[in-house]
Amino acid sequence: MREFLQVLRRFIPPYKKYLAASIGFNILSALLNIFSFAALIPILQILFQTGDAEAATEWMAWDWGHAQEVLMNNLNYTVNGLVADYGQTTTLLFIGLFLAITTAMKTGAYFLSSATIIPIRTGVVRDIRNQLYRKITSLPLGFFSEERKGDIIARMSGDVQEVESSIMSSLDMLFKNPILIIIYFSTLLFISWQLTLFTIVFVPIFGYFMGIVGRKLKRRSIEAQALWSDTMSQVEETLGGLRIIKAFCAEKTMNDRFDRINSHYRDDIMRVNTRQAMAHPMSEFLGTVMIIIVLWFGGILVLNGHALTGPAFIYYMVILYSIIQPLKDFSKAGYNIPKGLASMERIDKILKAENHIKEPTQPKHIASFEHQIEFRHVWFGYQTLPQPLPAGRGEDTPSTDNTDAQGNSSPPSQGGAGGESVVWVLKDINLIIPKGKTIALVGQSGGGKSTLVDLIPRYYDVQQGEVLIDGINVKDLGLHDLRSLIGNVNQEAILFNDTFRNNIAFGSHVNPESPESLENLNADIIEAAKIANAYDFIMASEHGFDTNIGDRGGRLSGGQRQRVSIARAILKNPPILILDEATSALDTESERLVQQALERLMKTRTTVAIAHRLSTIKNADEICVLHEGRIVERGTHDELIALDGYYKKLHDMQQV
Repeated sequence: MREFLQVLRRFIPPYKKYLAASIGFNILSALLNIFSFAALIPILQILFQTGDAEAATEWMAWDWGHAQEVLMNNLNYTVNGLVADYGQTTTLLFIGLFLAITTAMKTGAYFLSSATIIPIRTGVVRDIRNQLYRKITSLPLGFFSEERKGDIIARMSGDVQEVESSIMSSLDMLFKNPILIIIYFSTLLFISWQLTLFTIVFVPIFGYFMGIVGRKLKRRSIEAQALWSDTMSQVEETLGGLRIIKAFCAEKTMNDRFDRINSHYRDDIMRVNTRQAMAHPMSEFLGTVMIIIVLWFGGILVLNGHALTGPAFIYYMVILYSIIQPLKDFSKAGYNIPKGLASMERIDKILKAENHIKEPTQPKHIASFEHQIEFRHVWFGYQTLPQPLPAGRGEDTPSTDNTDAQGNSSPPSQGGAGGESVVWVLKDINLIIPKGKTIALVGQSGGGKSTLVDLIPRYYDVQQGEVLIDGINVKDLGLHDLRSLIGNVNQEAILFNDTFRNNIAFGSHVNPESPESLENLNADIIEAAKIANAYDFIMASEHGFDTNIGDRGGRLSGGQRQRVSIARAILKNPPILILDEATSALDTESERLVQQALERLMKTRTTVAIAHRLSTIKNADEICVLHEGRIVERGTHDELIALDGYYKKLHDMQQV
């Protein structure tokens, strides 16, 4: 219950007014229910001629010490007056109309109490999805290298749906049933405290048996949701690798693998649902047993004349029956909530994931790039066991200066409190990239080239050393300011299932209500497409710039996708450009068109280019050769050829 209340405290506050309205309508509904069924007493007295009504000869003033006697006397006095004036049959009609009116009011209040819960249910689920999506977009890239996309999708779909169907669907029962139980129980005490004390002995026993089954639901639900994540991951991997599956005739292998995971999930969810299905039969049986026991004991009180009349006992049984349903619903919520809490735990693993790439508390703002990018004694590595990186500035631990007398730095400490070690990807990198220059990074795969450029926009933070832009540590800059200066063209052109126009304009902040701004943006999109050699094939498509390009640009060739991504970078017009093997996956003709587009893009910009095809970076102002995380050679193309080192070997292999 504590976990459930914590969930409510996190998500319910924006909907307090709906909650207050629901509680108010629930109280009104319970009170109207009590008064409507109170009409049963005079009906029974008239029908069975019990003689109780004749005892009331005058109206009595209210007395809290004898509240029950006063209330019954005045009710009987009123009925006697009606019988005397209109007769028994007409009085029965009046009482029936009273019962119908109060019942209509009760059901109306019941409807309003449920209707005011609906905005809470739907709003909280929307808020959880929004928080999840915002958290996913804010987490660093390193988080997703350790998580499966299918598992994240499962948490955002299946787990959020489970929270809605378990926790949120129980809100109505949890805010309504305690009110009904309290009011009905107070009424039972008012009618006969002796019978109520006898009855209450069985309620804890009732709750204990219901709790036996519910305690294992949460653990089973966690296991089932984990298997659902495995299932979604399998689907995501299959969709991504369908071409390879067919090429290697592995359909049966993948089908069998999916069937094993899916069957395991079915077995677990079957056990969860079977245990949950026990709730209604068990509560029905225990409720019936309690009714039988109360009938027996209450019958003794009536027959022996212990301050309980026959009509009052019938009214007592009606209210007792009314309290049993809220108790059943309350126990049903006790079954549902553990399933939802299990899913909430999985959702919180994303919502509460620590983001090591933190915005500075007092960020420095930079509007333009004026001088240079500098890597100063940079070390970066991945820890073999997950723990917070011992990096950085600001809110991270301060970096230590491990430079020796010659200006070289030694690696930071590799051991953590738990004995964790670090696999170093970059080792003592010192590099200056002046404004307007093109710096190329070459070397073997896994040498640290992509990691090096990822440090500039702070996709990762260094363990030691500094990355500086115009003399300011990137950790001290606002993330939005920093990344606004940088444009990316990657080996894999990342496009979205949208139109050419929206893909090229991606990230452009234009007021949609300003026709002039939209007109200028459209003109800029067309100009960017022309510079990127993309205009002709875009206009040849079905709807021109409004043609949808499919999932991840699947309706385009590799060269076309790359030119659209270049047009996107051109429209952003960043002063710093990062090219990560932008032409390595293209054929010769596409490479020529893309290279032309890149050369236009690189004019007047500071460019850091990663390349495997050395022919594309011959004209770079400086080429840096990375080997096992270190810069082992640097210079122009001709200077490196003359050195007859790593670069010369790479060049000769490509020439062959």
